[in-house]
Amino acid sequence: MSYDKINKILDDLDSLYPDAKAGLDFTTPFELLIATILSAQCTDVRVNKVTAVLFKEHNTPKSILDLGIDGLTKYIKSCGLYKTKSKNIINTCNVLYHDYDSKVPDNIEELMKLPGVGRKTANVVVSNAFDTPAIAVDTHVFRVTNRIGIVNEKDVLSTEKALMRVIPKERWSKSHHLFIWHGRNICKARNPKCEECILNDRCKFYNS
Repeated sequence: MSYDKINKILDDLDSLYPDAKAGLDFTTPFELLIATILSAQCTDVRVNKVTAVLFKEHNTPKSILDLGIDGLTKYIKSCGLYKTKSKNIINTCNVLYHDYDSKVPDNIEELMKLPGVGRKTANVVVSNAFDTPAIAVDTHVFRVTNRIGIVNEKDVLSTEKALMRVIPKERWSKSHHLFIWHGRNICKARNPKCEECILNDRCKFYNS
């Protein structure tokens, strides 16, 4: 797909979702990091309910470390996969507290050294907390961009790299949110609303 066609798709999605932004509530890079770890296989709505309570009392690495795994679990149990998430969050807080002076790294490479932090989480943090251009590829971004035909890739990492090649860098972060919103509202995994989609005349999936 040509650069002009891709930019027109982004323009159309931007007009459809002018307020597209991160769905997780946060006030600091640390809060976003923890919320993003919690969001794995969990809705943003659920995570926001959990962190509204958790962050009111515990929003620093030291404070969460003092909770311990059992104490943290009481807060995050409804997020699913809570045993793994509790362990990763405690271990991450330990690293941040002892090695980073409780500050969240502002680059993908350092973030990915933290327990439980993969490439998607790192991209979300640098993009939304530090205004660094990045494309975090979750299930929505992967599905929407490959269905439309913006890219044609088999996995998340190759999709991210391909999108970085064909989307202007200044649009990376916003496009990530646009694809997520479109995936949640129209281009659903099951029963996509193709007839309602403003992109159906250009969509590889719809036209095949």
